[in-house]
Amino acid sequence: MVVKKIGRKDPYKNFKFRISLDGRPVLGVSKVSAIKRTTEVIKHRDGNDPSHDSKSPGHTTYDPITLERGVTHDSKFAEWARTIFSFGGDVTMDLASYKRDLVLEMVNEKGQVVHRYFLHKAWVSEYTALPDLDANANAIAIESLKIEIEGFEHDPITKEPNERNNDSRETLNGSAFG
Repeated sequence: MVVKKIGRKDPYKNFKFRISLDGRPVLGVSKVSAIKRTTEVIKHRDGNDPSHDSKSPGHTTYDPITLERGVTHDSKFAEWARTIFSFGGDVTMDLASYKRDLVLEMVNEKGQVVHRYFLHKAWVSEYTALPDLDANANAIAIESLKIEIEGFEHDPITKEPNERNNDSRETLNGSAFG
């Protein structure tokens, strides 16, 4: 067994990330739900062995992902949701480009990319333009997208960053901190 030397001892935090659509970061995203896949289990048994089930993999499904951000004048969420449905009717649906690939990057405290996931053939199945509005509340107005995906994969090229070296790193904003 080969033991890989890992430099970081603490687990990564879940509050630093970015999501990119069409190669550009989607600004203001404050929450991304878990990315998850489930493979059904098919049980079968040999007729000669009534006390033992064998198991094999069946269909794999991918759970939808939810993105949330504060309501602003940025219309990227609404534009993508409109490719699926618009008040103008079916003729406005964009069948050529409603499915898009997303990139989800998790970063460490220094802004270095530590994990990158490619989310394949994503499309909007639910769009919340405005939350419940309440004059007695003290909260940020949140818009959200529920995104269906047809698969995801972890980027094998993304390596553990050198957290001691400030010179050569890939950071959250694309530049090194001085």
